Parts: sequence; structure tokens; C-alpha cells
Amino acid sequence: MKTRNLISLLSITYVVISAISCSTVKVIPEGGKRLKENRIIITNSKEFNPAELEPYIKQKPNSYYIFKWNPFLNIYNWSTGSNSGWDKFVKKIGQAPIVLDTNSISRTRENFVNHLKTLGYYNSKVEDSVVIKRKKASVTYKVQLGKRYVINNINYKVLDTAIKGYVEKDRKNSMVVLDSYLSEKTLAAESERVASLLRKKGFYNFSKNFFFFEADTLKKSGYADLTVKIENYTRNELPKDRREHKRYIVRNITIYPDYDPLDSIRIYDSLIYNGIKIKFESEKPNVRPTVLNSINRIQIGKLYDESVVNNTYNRFNDLRIFSGVNIQFDETGMVDSINRGMVDCSIRLAPSKTQGYKINLEASNNSNGLLGISPALSYYHKNIFNGGEWLNLGFMGNFQFKLNDPVKSTELGVSASISLPDFLFLPDKIFKTTIPRTDIGMTYNYQNRPEFTRNLISFSYGYNWKSGDKFFYRVNPIQLSVVRLFNMSKSFYESLKDPFIKNSYRNYFDLGAGATLLYTTDPSPNPKRSFFYIRWNNDISGNILSMFNGNMPKDSTGAHTIWGTAYSQYLRTEMTAVYTFKFGEKSAIASRFNIGVGYAYGNSKSIPFEKLFYAGGANSLRGWQARTVGPGSSQIDTTFSIPNQTGDIKLEFNTELRFPMFWKMEGALFVDAGNIWTMRSEKNREEGLFKFSDFYRNIALNWGLGARLNLDFLILRLDMGMIAYDPARKLWINPSGWFKKDSFSFQFGVGYPF
Repeated sequence: MKTRNLISLLSITYVVISAISCSTVKVIPEGGKRLKENRIIITNSKEFNPAELEPYIKQKPNSYYIFKWNPFLNIYNWSTGSNSGWDKFVKKIGQAPIVLDTNSISRTRENFVNHLKTLGYYNSKVEDSVVIKRKKASVTYKVQLGKRYVINNINYKVLDTAIKGYVEKDRKNSMVVLDSYLSEKTLAAESERVASLLRKKGFYNFSKNFFFFEADTLKKSGYADLTVKIENYTRNELPKDRREHKRYIVRNITIYPDYDPLDSIRIYDSLIYNGIKIKFESEKPNVRPTVLNSINRIQIGKLYDESVVNNTYNRFNDLRIFSGVNIQFDETGMVDSINRGMVDCSIRLAPSKTQGYKINLEASNNSNGLLGISPALSYYHKNIFNGGEWLNLGFMGNFQFKLNDPVKSTELGVSASISLPDFLFLPDKIFKTTIPRTDIGMTYNYQNRPEFTRNLISFSYGYNWKSGDKFFYRVNPIQLSVVRLFNMSKSFYESLKDPFIKNSYRNYFDLGAGATLLYTTDPSPNPKRSFFYIRWNNDISGNILSMFNGNMPKDSTGAHTIWGTAYSQYLRTEMTAVYTFKFGEKSAIASRFNIGVGYAYGNSKSIPFEKLFYAGGANSLRGWQARTVGPGSSQIDTTFSIPNQTGDIKLEFNTELRFPMFWKMEGALFVDAGNIWTMRSEKNREEGLFKFSDFYRNIALNWGLGARLNLDFLILRLDMGMIAYDPARKLWINPSGWFKKDSFSFQFGVGYPF
């Protein structure tokens, strides 16, 4: 066996060395050079970050993954030029080398000089040099930063009295300040900021093009006297084109709730609601007029305000039933009694697909032959009652089994929820820039295991809203769960020695509340840049019910009961933090930290089974199947025919390198570490107990690699996790044991694991 492992290892090593040693310039045409790298050297400053100039390089080399090696570049060079099947295959999988284009070097120099000028470095100089070695070119750009000027004096000239007062009053907020460096970038940002301020004050058509800047750098060396002029004509016009800056009010508002931008000859019906004209093609609007009116924040007779327009735009988008939102204003040429201009507002809403379904599938298989399949199907309707109400119906299953073995575990679930764009029973007037939602949901879950049958019915009522684009909140003042167990195996129940674990397998009544806080630096579905988010979930249960303990009967264990069932009393909190660092075009390093704690008290000796933590599976420790890790260094409880390891505490860390391979295929290298523990334990059964002094000794560790098919709208994932350290066996697994029993698992999932 050792000889066989050695041969396998040598074979892998040979393939890797062959790929590395293969030329990466074989397919480069005669006289051409492969662009190996670009270097930027700032010759006269240590503070300036060269990375500031990297986006302005016109030609960039092939990406590198590990130790500056790109295996797909080597694979491409396996081609023979015959354009045969083999050639097409390796070119499809591989990555073509970037051939140096000397024209791009001169354009890069120009880009550097122009960008540095916008940053305030005037008359910068850029020199380039190219070093050729074995048909590989390394390009170096030596940058000498130009002269900078400190702003010594700022003078504003605003002749139009209509805007002068607003500009003077706002000068304390200016981005252009004394003793700062003169910068075109800052001047452009300041002109846009003031223009936006004036548009919020009713100056509908004011833009940054009315700004003119003059800098006198001759009075004092290294300093500039800056003059900021706001004219009544734009930079593209002549003084003869001047006109007064005028404020505008909204005269009319028209909303098109079923607008089709591709159909210009549609015939519309219309109605008037609260002074707003609503035009629609069907027999009635696809969104109720009351909803359109409540979402819209633009008012007839009020001054034009850009912030109100943007708020209205965001609110219609947040309704998530429109694929496009367009708000347009047209000048009428009319004025009111105090010489304010008038504009008409048109809100065109292109409906999106309101119905659809989603399919999710996770699967796993470990070296013991235990198979796990978790399918899920959901149906959604985003406008079920023509008011932006979201209906969701879900069906899920979880099946664990072994081939040619009658022992199996089956779990089925169905859920229904509706989300209303309103704050039911509470005033939502305080939400001026967002749409709060009321969520109502019900779930039924059926679980059939060899040891017992469990039925769970749950109900939740709550609210969710956001603050800006980064903070999201969810509060459930009511969370109700009722669990009933049937067909409990007497031998199984009696075999449970730990009373706290035993207490988890009882009927219970759970009435409490919950809250979730989410902060993210990028709320978009597919962030293009590095991003971070943190989610904090909290549950509390039983405290209100405990106030009525004096009126409740007790069961044989002394717990107070409702309708013959003990109610649960506990606290549970869980926090997840994820940072994804993106580099290159499609490469990233993603890391997750997850910690959770549950504590039962009062009427409970343990938190409900559904609230317990577990580790392992497609989105956790991928070297193990779900619920097969911990707690602590505990052995798998053979009382359960299908592993079911749970705990009160969870600690987990995951990190993975994601990189493109070929076509739509992506690869990953990952490491997972963590475990679960209990907070209480019987005497002589302390291997699962969490102790600050030595919990780190029980950290399970695995590594692995994965392949992902990225179809843009869907990501299919296959990961193979290899156990590196197993706390149950207190064993480090070396390469000779990687593919043996109890040492690896395959995990299939949809989407990234985190």
C-alpha cells in the first residue's frame, strides 16, 4: 500500500513539474515577446502609492495564481499549431499569452501624466524601459511626480443673486480649503457637490458646467490663488448665451405602471388619483393607485428637489416588481406668479417578471459511504395582490442513507410566507427614504429517523427595513414553534446518558422574539470589488410566558407546561463575518468567521433541538458530512443510526482562494477549521464541554479543492474536503491517508459556500 501511495504521489509530482517546465512562449510569433510584468517606480516620493496608477496601464500581463504561476498559460502552449482537435482543446482550456504591444506603452505614459494632473501633480514625467529575457518582456515605468501647489487664497465670484446666498452659506462644507493641494479631481468633485445642493433647492437644470476655475501660480512659488466663478452660461457656451438661474416647481405628475420602452404606439387608459395621472394599457393598473401614490415622494406644487427624486427612484426599485424605473422632467416654458419655472414629471415603470421558481440542491458523500441529498424548490410571486406583495412557497427535503442499507433519515418541509410593503400595526411615516416590509410566515417540517419521528409547526411575524445602503434590519416580535415527537424508540431514549441531551428530545412549545442586523459594504447581488459583511442573529424565548408560571401546571420534571407541553426558555446569538478580497479580473480570497452561543435557563435545561448548532457539510467543514463533527473531541454517538452531533457553542473559520480556469469553470483551494461544543455535561462525559483553557485542542481542520461552473445566473459547485486533523481521533492525517476511510468527503452545492 505504501508503494502504491508513493507511485501516486510521484505521478502527480511528475505532471505538475511537466506543466511548470513547459514553455510559455512557444506559440509567440517570431519577433514577438510575451508581456511578463509591469512595474511602476515613483522616483521622487515614498508616500505616493504606485497602485494608484495601475488602472491606467493599457496592456496588462496574464494573471498569476500561486507563486506567480499560471498553469493555463502552460497548457495553451501545448498546442502544435495544427488547429486539430487537440489544438482546439488545449486552446479552449488554456489561456493565450499576452504579446507585448509597444503602442500601448506610449499610451500608458500619456494616461499616467493626465491622471497625475487631475491629482494635482503638474508637468509629471514618465520614462519607460523594456527588458527582454527569453522572449519575455518586463516593462518598467519610472514616474517623476510633477510640482504641486498649495491653495493660498480662495475667492468666489457669484453674480446671480438667486444662487449666491445658497453658495455662500454652504462654503463651510466646501471640499476646496486653504492649505490643501490644488487638484482638478477635487475641483470637479466640489462643483458636482454644489450643483447637487442647488438642484435640491429647486434649480432643476443647474449643472457643474456653470463652474469656472482660475488658478494664479505666479504670485508665490509653490502656491496658488484660486478663483471660483459660477456663471449664468456653461463651459460649452458663450457669455451671450447667459440666462438667469431659476427655481422650478412640479406642475403635473404622470405615472406609467406598465410602460414598455420597445412599444411606442401603445394606447393607454388613464385615471386620476390624488391629483396624479396614472396611465395604463390593461383593464386596470397592474399596481394599485394607492400603492403608486404612497411610493412616490414627488409632490405637485412643490419645488423640484433632486434628493426627493432620487428617493422616489430608489423606493420604486425597492418594490422589486419593476425591471426599469425612469423619472423624467420636462420644462413647460411657463412660470408661476413669483417667476418660478414649471416642470412636468413622468414616471415610467417597466414591469419585471412577477412569477418564477428557484431550485437548490446540495449533496455529499463521505468515505464511509453515507450519502446526503438536500433538494429545495421555491415558487415566488412578487405582486400577488397588485400592491408589491411578495408571496413565497417553499418545499425542501433532506435525505441521508447508505446504499444496500435499510437505515435512513428523511426530512420534508413546506413553507409559505408573504411580505407586505407596509409596517402593519405601526406607523411607517418615519421611513422617509426606504420601504419597510411586514413579513408573515408559516412552516411545517416532518423528520423521520430510525430513532423517532418529529413534527414541527412554526409561525413568525415581523418587520424588515434598511437604513441607507449598508444597514439592514429584521425584527420578529412573534416567533412561535410547536414540536411533537412520535414513535420514539424506547431503547434510544434510555440510552441517552447526558440529561441535557436527553432533554432536547421532548415535545416543546417555543414562543419568543428574534432580531437580525446586517451590515455590508456592497449590497449588490454580485459585487465587482472587494466587500465585507457582518450578520448578527439573536433569539430570545420564554421570558413573557415565565411571568405566568404561577398559573401553569408542571410536568414530571418540574417544568411548567402549556397544553401539556413544556415551554422553552433560552437565549441564542450567532454572528457571521465575511470578507472577500478581489484581485485580478475574476480571482478572490474569501474568508468567513462564524461564532454562535445558545443558553437555556429557567424552564429549560437545553435549547430546542432546531436551535442547536452543528458542523460539517457543503457550507461548513467540508471534510465531514453534516452533523458528524464534535462536540469537542466526542466520538460519533452510535445511539443514532444517522450521525446527529449537536452543541450549544459553535466556532468556525473558513477561507478559500477562488480563481478562473477555462470557459465558465472556476477553481478553488480552501481550508476550514472549527467545531461545536456543549456548555454543560455530565461527570465523566466532558470531552464535548467547552473550556477556554484548551478548546483550541479540539479544532477540526480540513483542506480541499473545488470546481465551480459559473453560469452567471447560477453557480454549481463540487468540493472535495480532506481531513487534516480529526479531534475525535486526535489524529493528524498525512498524505498517505488522504483517500482512506474517514478521511475525505465530496460536497455538491449551488452557489458559493459563503
